[in-house]
Amino acid sequence: MSNMNEVSKKNHEDEIAIKEVIITVKEWFNFLISKWKIIFLAGIIGALVGLAYSFSREPVYTASLSFALEDEKSGSGGIGGALGLASTLGLDIGGGAGGVFTGANLAELFKSRSMVEQTLLTPVSIDGKTISLAEMYIEDSGWRESWEKEPNLRNIKFLPNSDRKGFTRVHDSILGAIYKNLSKALVVGQKDKKIAIISIDVLSSNELFSKYFCEALATKVSQFYVETKSKKSTENMLILKRQTDSIRRELNGAINGVAVANDNNFNLNPALNVRRAPSARRQVDVQANTAILTELIKQSELAKVTVRRETPLIQVIDRPILPLPKEKFGKLKGIVVGGFLAGLLTVIYLVFRRLVKLILK
Repeated sequence: MSNMNEVSKKNHEDEIAIKEVIITVKEWFNFLISKWKIIFLAGIIGALVGLAYSFSREPVYTASLSFALEDEKSGSGGIGGALGLASTLGLDIGGGAGGVFTGANLAELFKSRSMVEQTLLTPVSIDGKTISLAEMYIEDSGWRESWEKEPNLRNIKFLPNSDRKGFTRVHDSILGAIYKNLSKALVVGQKDKKIAIISIDVLSSNELFSKYFCEALATKVSQFYVETKSKKSTENMLILKRQTDSIRRELNGAINGVAVANDNNFNLNPALNVRRAPSARRQVDVQANTAILTELIKQSELAKVTVRRETPLIQVIDRPILPLPKEKFGKLKGIVVGGFLAGLLTVIYLVFRRLVKLILK
């Protein structure tokens, strides 16, 4: 019996708690309804602010470029067999560079300050005038007008293909500011981990700048990537070429020496064999240099094959084509978002102010 009374009492208390919650919610709802004019006015003001923001907001153009990396393992056919045979014979012809710039590392290479700054110094033609991408960015951002009042900035120029070593601290700070802005507008990565295709997206308010910068960045990184990956094999090929030219000169000299020695031995007494020694020695030089030259030529040709196998390493699939996709903050979006945010903030303010009054009472 006592248990039943306790359960009944508990249910009664729960009902009272629910009623209190409902009453409280109703009071707050009635309070907000009584302030509908203030909330509505705030929403109207917010909508007008959002509309004004949509007019002031410039459209953003996105330039996209996609490329695929050459798979070194794909060359394991005839060329790979030749390289493997050369290694078996103890011939080092270079190649086989490590995967330092692959996957995520390559994506970071695109975003590196060095690559971005080199790209900013790339020349482009705008209205018949050749300027650098850095100057194009500065003019489009309106920095040049504000620099007219600054003596240390007035004469700052970024000429196309300028030598980076000759830049001053001011040049470096400006390039650093541009790099900081562009790093936020540069997206590099694989859209699908299962697909070995990397895409580059450049966003800016200038359609031509997005296109030119995207293409120039891909070119700069491609050049750096190819030079780095094939550096060892290229240096090895040049060394083999110098050695081959040197041995060829020695061989030509030895052949001429044999001819001269034979001329000196013309109508020589057969009993004087010692006079034939210079000719025999030169003949040995000819044979030795011929064997060395044969091996060097083989290695040189294999080294050339290695360089060709590693170049190019980046294959562009799609390039940005005008007109570029444009994203603009629409007027309707500005009105809806501005009105909603203003109304929400007003409601929060009114609720907070009433809570403070209740607490003080």
